[in-house]
Amino acid sequence: MAINDSGGARIQEGVHLAGYGQVFYRNVQLSGLVPQIAIIAGPCAGGASYSPALMDFLIMTRKGAQMFICGPEVIKASTGQEAPIELFGTADAHASVSGNIHFVADDDSQALDITRKLLSYLPLNNMQDPPHRIPDEISLFVDEGMNEIVPPEIRMPLDVTQVIERLVDDGDFLEVQRDFAKNLIVCSARINGMEVGIIANQPMVKAGTLDVDSSDKGARFIRFCNAFNVPIINLVDIPGFMPGLAQERGGIIRHGAKMLFSYAAATVPKITVILRKAYGGAYLAMCSKDMGADIVFAWPTAEIAVMGAEGAIRVLYKKELEAADDSKARADELIEQYRREFTSPYQAAEHGMITDVIAPSETRTRVSMALRVLLTKRVTRPPKKHGLIPL
Repeated sequence: MAINDSGGARIQEGVHLAGYGQVFYRNVQLSGLVPQIAIIAGPCAGGASYSPALMDFLIMTRKGAQMFICGPEVIKASTGQEAPIELFGTADAHASVSGNIHFVADDDSQALDITRKLLSYLPLNNMQDPPHRIPDEISLFVDEGMNEIVPPEIRMPLDVTQVIERLVDDGDFLEVQRDFAKNLIVCSARINGMEVGIIANQPMVKAGTLDVDSSDKGARFIRFCNAFNVPIINLVDIPGFMPGLAQERGGIIRHGAKMLFSYAAATVPKITVILRKAYGGAYLAMCSKDMGADIVFAWPTAEIAVMGAEGAIRVLYKKELEAADDSKARADELIEQYRREFTSPYQAAEHGMITDVIAPSETRTRVSMALRVLLTKRVTRPPKKHGLIPL
């Protein structure tokens, strides 16, 4: 763990930057070997900011802390731009805009409290198992409350935090990067005492689509869980990747590929639960069976397809609908037919794409049992230095 409070390099030191380089080098050597946590408790400027940036989790205090490469004066002198520190250097800016930090604390005391809770979910090094608290018997029960939170219509958004709260022990989970890329939730939790990392689409924000930022957020968390032997639970309700010119120009193909790479490279237990929508390439990017999921469950409300029924009908039956006397009625009829014939989770099960169709009320029990079976999972991969993630 590192506590950072530094104004950066002294100008008088000239070329003598060996200290920084040696710290950065050791950060990288420790990466994936032991968890690294940084607390930003004061100024963290220039080169000083790169050591925490190389660590696994950054906690920044809202009061008194700043982090930046170039301060407002340097930016103005070099570019002429007015750049108030509130726009880029504070905890709130880093948590919600740049995504550079993972947790915001009100003060130093709360920063240490967050650190303690974070450490309670982590092993001491990559050779250890996570700190599971496995009971002698798994608690098996039907949670009818999970059935009640499912909206009656596929178009109505499901607040996935309600699913997570009912899935994990005592409704307690530690959300990482809560204020950044809110369309994807990543968090640490326990299910029947077993330590897990959860990755979940949040339909309440941007309809749960994957975009540039959420892809980066998810990929980083997947790779952390894999490095420290933490099983991954995926909760899927995704209509696709975020459409738009800004996303395409921002490199959504490259960023989305990071999710694919991270899931395929991960050797820890991977369990996927398809809650409702699972469309197109984004369905694969949320850890489908073909991307290495060990077990895939689906709720009866799930729809698995290349695209949603409404969009598919508009493409497939465009001319017929234009010629129909009552195009809306005909479209509704075709949509229901398409859902029955092409998106049913039971059809996906017949083709081996999912393991089983389960009621929402069974989710915690079935995931717990699957976790217990998979805790002894071991995978051997071909020898190589490392894969080349699409950075």
